[in-house]
Amino acid sequence: MPVPHTTNGAAINGELRRVQVLLPLPLPGVFDYRVPPELEIQPGAFVSVPFGRREAIGVVWSESNAGEVPDSRLKAVTDRLEVSALPESTRRFVDWVARYTMAPPGSVLRMAMSVTDALFPAKPRMAYRLAGNVPDIRMTPARKRVIAAAADGFPRPTVELAREAGVGVGVVTGLAQAGVLEQVEMAAPRPLKPDPSAPSLALTGEQRDAANRLVRSAADRGFAVTVLDGVTGAGKTEVYFEAIAETLRQGRQVLVLLPEIALTAYWLERFTDRFQAPPQQWHSELTQTQRRRTWRAVTDGTAAVVVGARSALFLPYRDLGLIIVDEEHDGSFKQEDGIAYHARDMAVARGSIEKIPVVLVSATPSLETVVNVEEGRYRLIHLPSRHGAAGLPEVTVVDLRRDAPPRQRWLSPPLQDALRNTMEAGEQALLFLNRRGYAPLTLCRACGHRMECPNCTAWLVEHRLARRLECHHCGYSAGYPEHCSECGAEDSLVACGPGVERLAEEVHALFPAARMASLTSDTVRGPAAVEEMICRMRRHEIDILIGTQIVAKGHHFPMLTLVGVIDADLGLTGGDLRAAERTYQLLHQVAGRAGREAKPGRVLLQTYNPGHPVITALAEGARDRFIEEEAEQRRAGGWPPFGRLAALIVSGPDEAAVDAAAQRLARAAPRFAEVRVLGPAPAPLARLRGRHRRRFLLKAPRSVSIQRLLSEWLTKVRAPSSVRIQIDIDPYSFL
Repeated sequence: MPVPHTTNGAAINGELRRVQVLLPLPLPGVFDYRVPPELEIQPGAFVSVPFGRREAIGVVWSESNAGEVPDSRLKAVTDRLEVSALPESTRRFVDWVARYTMAPPGSVLRMAMSVTDALFPAKPRMAYRLAGNVPDIRMTPARKRVIAAAADGFPRPTVELAREAGVGVGVVTGLAQAGVLEQVEMAAPRPLKPDPSAPSLALTGEQRDAANRLVRSAADRGFAVTVLDGVTGAGKTEVYFEAIAETLRQGRQVLVLLPEIALTAYWLERFTDRFQAPPQQWHSELTQTQRRRTWRAVTDGTAAVVVGARSALFLPYRDLGLIIVDEEHDGSFKQEDGIAYHARDMAVARGSIEKIPVVLVSATPSLETVVNVEEGRYRLIHLPSRHGAAGLPEVTVVDLRRDAPPRQRWLSPPLQDALRNTMEAGEQALLFLNRRGYAPLTLCRACGHRMECPNCTAWLVEHRLARRLECHHCGYSAGYPEHCSECGAEDSLVACGPGVERLAEEVHALFPAARMASLTSDTVRGPAAVEEMICRMRRHEIDILIGTQIVAKGHHFPMLTLVGVIDADLGLTGGDLRAAERTYQLLHQVAGRAGREAKPGRVLLQTYNPGHPVITALAEGARDRFIEEEAEQRRAGGWPPFGRLAALIVSGPDEAAVDAAAQRLARAAPRFAEVRVLGPAPAPLARLRGRHRRRFLLKAPRSVSIQRLLSEWLTKVRAPSSVRIQIDIDPYSFL
């Protein structure tokens, strides 16, 4: 209970009321402030407070007892903002994430306060309509068109009215100044409410049983994690839509996390068909106005369903009732810049704090999720069959040692034949190569120099269509050089290896009559452009689609019967702990695009290593066997999910300072028999965005509190301000 206080600000017992305020800044904790008697403030309130020489906005985190700072020296809260308070469950979630990731709580709060404009009342939306008494003014054709457009009496914003009349905005404002138009305030648009009672698609018996189990979990209103494991095309989305409908009937909010914006277009179409209204979206491609509107709708409860990327997990939901993580295995749920966290794991944590069900959805569940099912922490629902008449595609391995394509070509003879047969049948094909651009490496045949990024330890990728060399890590870009920067030789630069642009060049030469398109983050930017490409594919305006991982999952193309994987070995090399698992998941997903309707599908995997466990598992449809073998290898080595990892990345612009800090950390490293500290070693990307990088990897049993160990270790070492030490609990990338 708040301490009661008198009109002069003093509490009955003579003490002023103090509160702790958390600011969205990378600082270690909260700050005490006194509450002026005229302000009604409770925990969760957004407040303006003096901080240094400026005003800052923060959140009242809790009441505060007398602390180290005497009452007389405390600064007062300046004002309380007129916006819904941050719910207590969201505050608990922020604290939990900060403890787990070892990030400053204020940095986590910043993700929940990501739209500062939303904390203030919106500016009124003004519009124009015809005035009641139109004065006698000189008419021009442009003015007549504006008056005709406004004749129906509906208010329109300035730009909209000008566009409809085909005039400049100056004509509209001139008519307003003349009294022909009057300005009125428009009501803020309210989102349409999804209708849980709208008719749904007919489910099979298998799907209905799965849906009923999810509905019961939603109706129970308690924490539980359910894994919805189903083959590609099994109708998993329609099944979990029933759990969404149940949650909406309770009047509660739903969060659906998708791994990529590119998945959103088709998902939105299916959602809108099912619930007769679109959900609210949350991702980086939204405008600031859209983000503001969604944030306000989430916090005041008018946003019933939010679909978004991983950051949507930190929105301040008023009454969250269900979380769904679709494609839960996907690597893009892991954030590595700033606060390192995995959205799937944080979704489970938020579900536990909110005491609500969480559904993890995948055709290829992560090994972490599989082990949680086996150990009884998660429930399992399995959908083993595709919906309707569709069967799983036939997978054929093309051994490139026997069926090699011609020199400087990438399509093997069997894949060329399969493409030719597909085109003759009037069907569609997808060629998958997870390499953007024209070629991953450009070198000089005169001196052997490789074109590298000046900011990163990475090769520059040739983008021939744009005539540029680009770094896919930092964004550095330069025009294609006329000569070698090392030896000066002209016309000596050659492209090495294939990218999607080079593959498209080959396909066009072989099939000049085929309608071809590329779907990559370079050729299609933003959700609207992706949606248009997907619609063209579904209208059969494209015969051969060439793409990177953006095409691998979530899309349904009725006439797509052939998938060709150009380099199935890509991703299997290197020291990545999860390389085999990731490659299997990606190729399984892309293979699942084939034969999703009545026409049977076929998949060709080009490989130089046909005996690799990933390739044989895909060819034989032996997913469970692959998972068991992968689990056994991890268990034997004590690797996640059977052991714990944490990474420390030491970085800075001065290589000597970075090395010195890394050596001090090495000398202070924990030394226990059950704990191993590997490093410091140069990261595979030893320089990234101009910063030199050294890595430590701490490996421990699951029973060890890895955060406590790291905290004790880091308190022993003070790094200079130019050196940053980033902590990554449960790392997924080792670059």
